[in-house]
Amino acid sequence: MINENEIIVAVKGIILNEGKLLIVQRDHNDEIGGGTWECVGGEVEFGEDLEAALVREIKEEVGINATVLNILYATTFNTIATRQVVILAYLCKAIDKKIVLSKEHIAYQWSIKEQARLLLAPEIISDFEKNSVFSLNEWH
Repeated sequence: MINENEIIVAVKGIILNEGKLLIVQRDHNDEIGGGTWECVGGEVEFGEDLEAALVREIKEEVGINATVLNILYATTFNTIATRQVVILAYLCKAIDKKIVLSKEHIAYQWSIKEQARLLLAPEIISDFEKNSVFSLNEWH
């Protein structure tokens, strides 16, 4: 039996408001990254516009409407040997702030830069540093 390689495209929202970043904690039972903190987002569905996918994912995961401003960076990693994820990260602004979490996540936090550095996974921090996310004017 031959294992097929798979590429997944995902979009993530770097949602910054009033100098704070919205981050969410994955459910501890999640098979990929259980219990870790991340930015809001998810997989792009076939035929879906990238920014529309991100607006949909933000609404599904945290229950808010958001505006996608611009792309910040792209990165990739393997979840398993045959599954590669390509992530496109966009700067976003929340239109409303009443968070309602989906079942995928167990907690959320509006984090200042220092808190985000402590909670986010090292790979995300590395991407943020490499792509100057911590230097964005929206943090100030």
